[in-house]
Amino acid sequence: MTQALVIEDDEVTAHAIASELQAQDYQVRWERTGRDGLAAAIAGGHDIITLDRMLPDFDGLTIVSTLRGLGIATPVLMLSALSDVDERVRGLRCGGDDYLTKPFSLVEMMARLEALLRRPVAQSASHQLRVGELTLDLIENTLTRADEAIALLPTEFKILTYLMRNAGQLVTRTMLFEQVWGYHFDPGTNIIDVHMGRLRRKIERAGRPLVHTVRGAGYVLVVPD
Repeated sequence: MTQALVIEDDEVTAHAIASELQAQDYQVRWERTGRDGLAAAIAGGHDIITLDRMLPDFDGLTIVSTLRGLGIATPVLMLSALSDVDERVRGLRCGGDDYLTKPFSLVEMMARLEALLRRPVAQSASHQLRVGELTLDLIENTLTRADEAIALLPTEFKILTYLMRNAGQLVTRTMLFEQVWGYHFDPGTNIIDVHMGRLRRKIERAGRPLVHTVRGAGYVLVVPD
């Protein structure tokens, strides 16, 4: 049974989330404070976390950044009444895997949670991302493909990190701009194309192509069979 941790101070919202999760055969643990929620998340045993952005004691951003700093990679869906783009970007940059604005549809929430649970990225250690032959060390800032070291520039490292965290999923140009450069998509610039071209040449030199372009949409890091 899928284990879900709900960190939410509003009882009505928490009850609605928990009821929907339980109806879908999830086992739910609810914590109403940031302090207790963080402790439960650190203790582990959960497959997915829903995290309120604004809690009375700990801010949701503090919680998710603390988890990531400890190497805890449990997928986190952040829930917030703050809907502007800057807030969504802050939530994702702190380590959130997705961001949903309140009020939201429970059907959409479940779809987003299911998408996070389907992500095929395997983590061999708390500080590593692995997709096929690629191993990215987030502490040492190193990359290997089939044990061959590949040197990346800082921006290339950020792009690949985001692609690996979303392996098998479409990553749009807008998402890359927000996650790597921190500003909105400018259709008049080719900065993504330049960096993506360099990254591809480096990681694909030693094997078959991994990053595929979806014309008019973005990119997908293909997960090998």
